[in-house]
Amino acid sequence: MPKRIGFIGLGIMGRPMAKNVLSKGFPLAVYNRSSAAVNELAQLGAHACQSAREVAEQSEVILTCLPDSPDVEQVILGANGVLEGVRPGSIIADMSTISPQVSIRIAKEAAKRGVQMLDAPVSGGDRGAIAGTLSIMVGGDKEAFDQCLEIFQAMGRKIVHVGEIGAGGYTKLANQIMVALQLEAMAEGLVLGAKAGVDPALMVDAISAGLARCGVLEVRAPTVLEGNFDPGFMIRLHLKDLRLALEAGHALGVPLPVTAVVREMYNALQVAGKGDRDHSAIILLLEDLAKVQVRLKSS
Repeated sequence: MPKRIGFIGLGIMGRPMAKNVLSKGFPLAVYNRSSAAVNELAQLGAHACQSAREVAEQSEVILTCLPDSPDVEQVILGANGVLEGVRPGSIIADMSTISPQVSIRIAKEAAKRGVQMLDAPVSGGDRGAIAGTLSIMVGGDKEAFDQCLEIFQAMGRKIVHVGEIGAGGYTKLANQIMVALQLEAMAEGLVLGAKAGVDPALMVDAISAGLARCGVLEVRAPTVLEGNFDPGFMIRLHLKDLRLALEAGHALGVPLPVTAVVREMYNALQVAGKGDRDHSAIILLLEDLAKVQVRLKSS
């Protein structure tokens, strides 16, 4: 019989991830602060819960996908939270991008209840979440990972056990550094070409076959050229991730100078009221500085 799964956090990423788990035949209990997503999943066969505690009471594996460290702490450790309802032998797999040190601390608290915890952040954006092709980087006990592998495979294409608890989070922060810097580099290159009068679509076509080809260019360049900055991943969330990366760098003694610059670029967009736009909208800042428009139509 499939494991009973709980899913807490049904946002841009969590909702399609939960749908994919449900589609594979796992009994699913769900909870979210706003009811619309819960109702949608309930119509597909999930059990709607009124709290994180209720989800834990009904589940053997509890998945969480939440915005930031305080959210995860509240949902797992707080009043009416997961640890108040969880049974010994259960597994918590947090798929959020949060501080690895917070993951380690929560795992220690869970262990006092006889519960294993994995940190299992994902990459691939909303498209990957919808298609079930996410990359999932998992830290924690290998046996617990093996028990959850079939569940992860319902949501992702590439699932890698990268080490002990916290290792998943550090891997994800490295991923977020690379994505942010690639987005900024793509934006600089397109703005430079546009200022010189080169057709940006032809630039992308030419570059995509060379060494600069990457997932960012493949997935985000088409929407940038369309002027479509509907969020696949919001600026404000990537800003948070870069803050976590810089904090980790400071704690570990790892200078991250270019990351700091790109974070301030995202911060400028946040201050300008663009925090809920897609992280590829970093090009808007560069367009403004260069007094040129790359996009084929205004956004």
